[in-house]
Amino acid sequence: MSLAIALLTISDTRTLADDASGDQLKTSLEAAGHHLGDRVLCPDDRYRIRAELSRWIADPTIDVVITSGGTGLTGRDGTPEAVAPLLDKTIDGFGELFRVLSFESIGTSTLQSRCLAGVANGTFVFVLPGSLDAVSTAWDRLIRAQLDEQTRPCNLAQLRSRLKERS
Repeated sequence: MSLAIALLTISDTRTLADDASGDQLKTSLEAAGHHLGDRVLCPDDRYRIRAELSRWIADPTIDVVITSGGTGLTGRDGTPEAVAPLLDKTIDGFGELFRVLSFESIGTSTLQSRCLAGVANGTFVFVLPGSLDAVSTAWDRLIRAQLDEQTRPCNLAQLRSRLKERS
């Protein structure tokens, strides 16, 4: 199953020309058989982040959005605050497990990571730190398998058709 994945890099200093983390995600998602639905870079501004994310959440051709950057603790880091109000449901285990895995490479510094994941209007949303190590860890050890419908006992890809069910 090939999914359309949109990438949003949040940074006040990077450009698409020097966005190594975004490049890594693009290469990785394509190697896994998915395709790039769109790719944008925007500054650390919660309203611009929400605007880009909302556009993709409303677009029925986008299955997954992955953001990188803006998850730290500085005054400009506001990606989790920008994204959280847009989510219909959170996937709490993603952030918890990411920090456990990240501990292996960066030790206690992982407590500064405010990454998260959830579902918004039937679209999976993953909010990652901006470092190359962080996006590689998240993709290679968590996201890739969950977007592969062959992962057992269960995976996120197989839930896509049921995300908009109403009770």
